[in-house]
Amino acid sequence: MASALVCYYSKTGNTEKMAIKIAEALRKNGLEADFKKAEDTDPSDLLKYDCLVFGSPTYYGTMAWPLKKLFDESVKHHGKLKGRVGGAFASSANIAGGNETTVLDILNVLLIHGMVVQGEPQGDHYGPVAIGRPDDRSVKACERYAVNLAALTKKLFG
Repeated sequence: MASALVCYYSKTGNTEKMAIKIAEALRKNGLEADFKKAEDTDPSDLLKYDCLVFGSPTYYGTMAWPLKKLFDESVKHHGKLKGRVGGAFASSANIAGGNETTVLDILNVLLIHGMVVQGEPQGDHYGPVAIGRPDDRSVKACERYAVNLAALTKKLFG
């Protein structure tokens, strides 16, 4: 069975709520899915999964340091994540808080690792976002995103 990791950093719990929803939806759609805090994740842990989904609150228009630190340390595995499915999600304090730039910064890392990312034609195009505590719209975006990531992962990894 294909497997996924939802890796996140959350100070207020908002990003963690999104991570839990994404992991639940991945499981419901046929993947073995774990979720883990970025600060508790070793870069070698990333090698165990077919699908990797990363989430962060938005700090100064980009991802939080614990997630960035994990990515910086993952350079020792450069090229070993090629072809795996990747995704990103973010939360921020306000509407123009930098959610899209945060998601895009995470996706840039995944693309540099050679991972496959999937866009969303409706709603949150780059990955789910929440303003403050995830509302119904954000939760539905997380679930829809996970359904699409699970389908792609199963196509690629069975």
